[in-house]
Amino acid sequence: MADTDQRKLLSRLKRAEGQLAAIRRMVDREDDCVDVLVQISAVRGALGRVGEMVLTRHIETCVSQAFASGDDDRRQQAIDELMDVFSRYGGAGGR
Repeated sequence: MADTDQRKLLSRLKRAEGQLAAIRRMVDREDDCVDVLVQISAVRGALGRVGEMVLTRHIETCVSQAFASGDDDRRQQAIDELMDVFSRYGGAGGR
């Protein structure tokens, strides 16, 4: 992964960690449920964007290389991996 991409990814993950810590504090303080749910939605969105970044990078590198290789088995493996990722991830950022 390119240095810039990795820094962006790590920055987003740190932000999500901060949001999770804030949610934990809100629960400890027994803050309003709606406020907690709003923050949960925000962290889910942040993690969804991280997932999109990782998926994009995977397609741009690993999948592209598999298709460029000319190896049918490698291409099929890349397709199978993507299908598995889409089924686990929800296909649209997990949202």
